[in-house]
Amino acid sequence: MIKKVSGALLGLALAVNCAPAFAETKKVDVLLIGGGIMSTTLGVWLNELEPGWSMEMVERLDGVAQESSNGWNNAGTGHSALAELNYTPEDKDGNVTIAKAVEINESFQISRQFWAWQVQNGVLKNPRSFINSTPHMSFVWGDDNIAFLKKRYEALQASPLFRGMQYSEDPAQIAKWVPLMMQGRDPAQKIAATWTPIGTDVNFGEITRQFAGYLQTKPNFSLKLSSEVEDITRNDDGTWRVEYKNLKDGSVTETDARFVFIGAGGGALRLLQKSGIEEAKDYAGFPVGGSFLVTENPTIAQQHLAKAYGKASVGAPPMSVPHLDTRVLDGKRVILFGPFATFSTKFLKEGSYLDLLGSTNVHNVWPMTRVGIDEYPLVEYLAGQLMLSDDDRLAALREYFPEAKAEDWRLWQAGQRVQIIKRDADKGGVLKLGTEIVASADGSIAGLLGASPGASTAAPIMLNVLEKVFKDKLATPEWQAKVHQIVPSYGTKLNDSPEKTFQEWSYTAKVLQLDPPPAIDQAPAAQPTDAAPAPEKASSDMAL
Repeated sequence: MIKKVSGALLGLALAVNCAPAFAETKKVDVLLIGGGIMSTTLGVWLNELEPGWSMEMVERLDGVAQESSNGWNNAGTGHSALAELNYTPEDKDGNVTIAKAVEINESFQISRQFWAWQVQNGVLKNPRSFINSTPHMSFVWGDDNIAFLKKRYEALQASPLFRGMQYSEDPAQIAKWVPLMMQGRDPAQKIAATWTPIGTDVNFGEITRQFAGYLQTKPNFSLKLSSEVEDITRNDDGTWRVEYKNLKDGSVTETDARFVFIGAGGGALRLLQKSGIEEAKDYAGFPVGGSFLVTENPTIAQQHLAKAYGKASVGAPPMSVPHLDTRVLDGKRVILFGPFATFSTKFLKEGSYLDLLGSTNVHNVWPMTRVGIDEYPLVEYLAGQLMLSDDDRLAALREYFPEAKAEDWRLWQAGQRVQIIKRDADKGGVLKLGTEIVASADGSIAGLLGASPGASTAAPIMLNVLEKVFKDKLATPEWQAKVHQIVPSYGTKLNDSPEKTFQEWSYTAKVLQLDPPPAIDQAPAAQPTDAAPAPEKASSDMAL
């Protein structure tokens, strides 16, 4: 009998020792999953609006801003549709529509205002460490593309948000803007460009690190690194229990949260599915990676100050529009060219090859199948990209920089993006562009899916999250007053007021140490000219 009891006790002891070691369940108001630009931005917003709320952030890597927010893993463009041709499509009658461009530009103005407020209040330090004036330009060749660019320029003149944009088909003028792109170019080639001096290059990784650093100074905030979320379940009281494992020591922690935000980039879809909310069943994901050619040769880098965007190939996703970019990374100026699409079944650069399979279920397999059939040009494009050789990539670069030499450039694998596939009643499934907020009906859990324009519009996207999940609180005088203090243009359309546009542009330019906007009395040209006047000198004290 004694032996039997002893054996039973030994077995119980072994079972206890093998079970995960749970610490006491912690309770917080907000739990943020993912240590990127989205989660940190939402954390800063909520700290402004409800400084008494407790928050916890969980990140599976050893530091924040290690995935898509990392400066080397994205294009660093302050997306404001100044150069990105895919934001101004042609309608069935051949007219260029600018509604999407205006929307993107309005959103970026909110980001500028949000960052300016954080600089004024010491949350962000040294604007030159994360944002720098960098002209944005569109660059095309061939009669059809030139005709499109000219129509685009004319259409954008209706908006004060695009004031100061210049158009030219004159090689001599374009050489003043981007000498590197004109050296060695065939003088007989027909080209055209638009040029805007007030574009920006942004290091979203630096913003993320500074936001996280600031939040960590708050006594009611905690950051858990090297911690991977394993499960999300609903408690009887309506809160959410999030279980995560420390990847260093294997310990398991449970946290109960009144509100959970999943800002985990490509990992967000799988976590939304783990939560079991109905809204997540409408979605699937399609991973698309990208690589860039990079030169850190200072002689070359100093000859190019622009983000020069071209036209995408047929079937290419919006994030694959070719561009030759000035970047400021790790304190120095470099040039990136690309992206060249890559494919992996990973949803994160540091993810698992089982990510795609793990996110596929009975709810989304049909939408994925339909998109695979309907988006065959995308499949063809990806297949062609995967077959590119080093010589092919160099040839693509030389279309923008004719005298490029292979020895000056190296290939860099950027971050993974996951395009949204959404169930559609008519088509079965559709490929969605941009970002989309997925939230439970009661607003207690929300996640962000999608890609471009992404990071540059993190501030307005997180405002949209607040509108979706904290609608009643956002309607209170206290929240309204604070939001308007941080974002003076909130609730208005800058596009409707040249005076308001100039006022907010000037304010953010001064605080963020950016080039000022064009004077308000500078009326946009009614028609594009073949030779625009020489541009004002671009900011020469750019952080290098």
